[in-house]
Parts: sequence; C-alpha cells; structure tokens
Amino acid sequence: MKLALFALLVPDYDEAIDYYCKMLGFSLIEDTRQSPEKRWVVVSPGEGGSAILLAKAADAAQRAQIGNQAGGRVFLFLNSDDFDADYQRLKKKGVEFLEAPRHEPYGSVVVFRDQFGNKWDLIEPKS
Repeated sequence: MKLALFALLVPDYDEAIDYYCKMLGFSLIEDTRQSPEKRWVVVSPGEGGSAILLAKAADAAQRAQIGNQAGGRVFLFLNSDDFDADYQRLKKKGVEFLEAPRHEPYGSVVVFRDQFGNKWDLIEPKS
C-alpha cells in the first residue's frame, strides 16, 4: 500500500490551483466537475509521491479549519533534491518563509506558510 491522496481544505478551487501550480510549481493532475459546487481537483509536486486533493470548504466549520488542519504545527513536508535551488526559486516567487534555512541532523530544512496558512517544511533529507 501507499498513500495516494490526502485532502487539503481550501477556500476556492481556482485560487488554490493558481497558488500551488504557479507559485509552488505543482502539476494539475485532474480537475473534474462533480456538481455545480463541487470539483475533484488533484495537484502534485512530482512523480512518485502523494498528491493533494484540493477540497473546497463546504461550510463555516470547514472554512474555520483552512490553514489550521494540524493545529498550528507544520502540516506538509515537501522533499527536495536540490534544497538551495528550490529555496531560491520559491523565495523569488514570493513564498512566505517563516525562518532562515537550517541544517539539522536529518537534512536541510526551512518552514514556509502557503497562501492559506498551512505550514510546510521544504526539506532535503540527508542521504
């Protein structure tokens, strides 16, 4: 077994597609309308890993959880094969980094926040 998809609450499909694809460089894998209000939208940072199902918040309770699905902790981990290049590329695009890059025993890492408030680790694991 492998983890194929996980749902990420967003306020708007098109806004989320724009951010994850244009800002972070993800690929749009699928965008299928299921009803006038609901779409099946999948984005992916690359081949071989999990993909993200962008789930438009359907009510006030779900909207309140956008950006806080992990209770304020880092929620998502984006692996890099070239940490410095990816960090510089994202920084130039205006990604909001919450700290300076650091080198930990497990690899190079920096925390950023996406447009919706989710905290991510950009990480290049040690080999």
